[in-house]
Amino acid sequence: MGFPKKISLLAMAVALVSTTYSYAADTNGAKKAEAPKAWMNKKLAPEQRADLVLKQMTMDEKLKLVFGYFGTDAPWKNFKRPVESITQSAGFVYGVPRLGIPNLWEADAGVGVASQAGPDVRGATALPSGIATAATWDLKTAYAGGAMIGSESRAFGFNVQLAGGVNIMREPRNGRNFEYGGEDPLLAGKIVGAQIAGIQSNNIVSTLKHYAFNNQETNRFSLDAKIDDASARMSDLLALQIAKEEGNPGSVMCSYNRVNGFYACESDYLLNQVLKKDWGFKGWVMSDWGATHSTVPAANNGLDQQSGIPFDHSEYFGAALKEAVQNGWVSEARLDDMARRVLHPMFEFGLVDNPVSPNVKSINFKANGLISQKDAEESIVLLKNDANLLPMAKFYKKIAVIGSHADVGVLSGGGSSQVYPVGGVAGYRGGPAVFPGPMLYYPSSPMKAIQARALESKVTYNDGTDPKAAAALAAESDIVLVFVNQWTAESMDVPNLSLPDNQDDLVSAVAKANSKTVVVMQTGGPVLMPWLSSVGAVLEAWYPGSNGGEAIARVLFGEVNPSGHLPATFPASESQLPRPVLDGYPEVKDARITVNYHEGAAVGYKWFDLKGHKPLFPFGYGLSYSDFALGDLKAEVKNGLVNASFSVKNTGAVAGKEVAQVYVAPVTAKWESPKRLGGFQKVDLKPGASTTASVTVDPRLLGMYDSASKTWKIAEGDYKVILASHAMDAKATSVTVHLSAATVDMHGKLVK
Repeated sequence: MGFPKKISLLAMAVALVSTTYSYAADTNGAKKAEAPKAWMNKKLAPEQRADLVLKQMTMDEKLKLVFGYFGTDAPWKNFKRPVESITQSAGFVYGVPRLGIPNLWEADAGVGVASQAGPDVRGATALPSGIATAATWDLKTAYAGGAMIGSESRAFGFNVQLAGGVNIMREPRNGRNFEYGGEDPLLAGKIVGAQIAGIQSNNIVSTLKHYAFNNQETNRFSLDAKIDDASARMSDLLALQIAKEEGNPGSVMCSYNRVNGFYACESDYLLNQVLKKDWGFKGWVMSDWGATHSTVPAANNGLDQQSGIPFDHSEYFGAALKEAVQNGWVSEARLDDMARRVLHPMFEFGLVDNPVSPNVKSINFKANGLISQKDAEESIVLLKNDANLLPMAKFYKKIAVIGSHADVGVLSGGGSSQVYPVGGVAGYRGGPAVFPGPMLYYPSSPMKAIQARALESKVTYNDGTDPKAAAALAAESDIVLVFVNQWTAESMDVPNLSLPDNQDDLVSAVAKANSKTVVVMQTGGPVLMPWLSSVGAVLEAWYPGSNGGEAIARVLFGEVNPSGHLPATFPASESQLPRPVLDGYPEVKDARITVNYHEGAAVGYKWFDLKGHKPLFPFGYGLSYSDFALGDLKAEVKNGLVNASFSVKNTGAVAGKEVAQVYVAPVTAKWESPKRLGGFQKVDLKPGASTTASVTVDPRLLGMYDSASKTWKIAEGDYKVILASHAMDAKATSVTVHLSAATVDMHGKLVK
């Protein structure tokens, strides 16, 4: 079509202007240019942009933003995924294309870009388990891992990652502990916060979860977690709050369970009072898949988005929410707030300005595998090393490798976080055929990595199913590497902390035949070790990720000096736990049990300190192939803050890393436990080298939370500042500082 000659060149330029202009019919049926889309102005604050675009939305468009679908067909509900979703993905939410608001494509991504089971699984890089990354005690490693999986997520076409699990380990039998950051609020919050920040550096949103008190899988859909406000704020909620402060997640996922009688996804206390009001969270709260139970209570009490239809009983935030708004049961202002909260992080983290464009070929899986491998190497914990059995000498003529399918690969945890390996799984898979299975092994064979380093040795494998045959092989070998495992997964807890499938008998039989036995454990968390005194060395390798076999071998042979430290206490028996028997186990369907967290904020090592229990291995524990000296501890109070400085020296013969831990303890004031972790530093030193490090203690860790004033109260008195290599370090040194009475606000700032 040509232009009439009377139209000026300027008018032609207007007619051909960029897409920031649109057209609408006027009252005479002619078309006229609309104003530019002001919300696309990158110079404006996210709040302003969200408000501007919200004013242009219809009610139906707002409702689209608060209603999420499963990204996979669900035949049991006759549900077909939206065609715009990514196949075999976790979730999808419609955007508003006419206003430039993109769809939300959601991936499960606790340790990598996960895939639902099916014919077209995505092969992606798997980080080590979350508890493994916590065992690194290294924020740079955590950030790098988050940035890596965030970049892969974007390349696959996702712009929301359901990653950022920080439920502290109240229950060591919890099947999802492997996804999380251990038992201490400071460590877990810092590590997961760093991962979230890394993920969001890719112009995508990360999700803090599971909010809150989702501490066991048994009866997870209905259990009622009982805990008082102060204890909650000093434990589980503090971990989540620190992760929120460190990572600034765009979204938060509320959990399945009830808390003090109310479902977490319709808890005014959790969502409106704590998260949004007290912590100032500006993003949106999404439900876990199947965790929405109502329309009006959920919307009014703080849930912003129903996720994962068809997992819920009803489309609570579909037509029912529209009717509730029209009838005034949910105000229009609340619907606006719900939509605004979804929009705000979409602008803040670049989802609007940098829309995803799938490009799987851009992923450098080899380079990403090395990022995962470094995480694994930093996380492996040397728990025992009698007579310096490790690192292994390459001149052993006969090396026995026994158990845990070490000939083909390394184990991963199960459930929604399952990452499928690039190129396909290893030669073995087991466990349940359906969710949370299958049990997968990544094709990174420890045995092959060992063979590559011991070229002059005869390396023989035995699957470990027959302890007598394994012991016979051990007896004729120069050194024995026994691989044991504990598969844990979402939706199921382990019945106890013993290794399954008679593996304890296997280790005992092998160790009896050969005292030079090294045990390599791949577990989701703490386990018991009745054979500990009879073996020469023990490594905790967790679920070590895509390159786990290589990482394990590099540590065994001393190419990497182990530097992981435990992020959780390993009990000597279940009788030492606050709940010796897991509440509700074995699960009875639909049972509405109550779990009373009578230990309050005394979780993990704090409980062990309080009760005087001696664990199998304490929180923070980890050996090295070198030796380190911690000293020169100094502490001062400046502007109300406790600052501690100290020296770390490598007194051994090889380079290595040490995790210096600073604990704080009141002399007269009473806390929930004798001491708390106040700070930590991981330092890398060559033989004979030393360095000076320092930490500043978050003042919230020096006080008790006061529910009435919503502040932390620091009591006047003396406080010990303790420098240690773990929570029960007999060589720990301390100094005493005096603190004046002080009040600390919700965000850790001293109130003047």
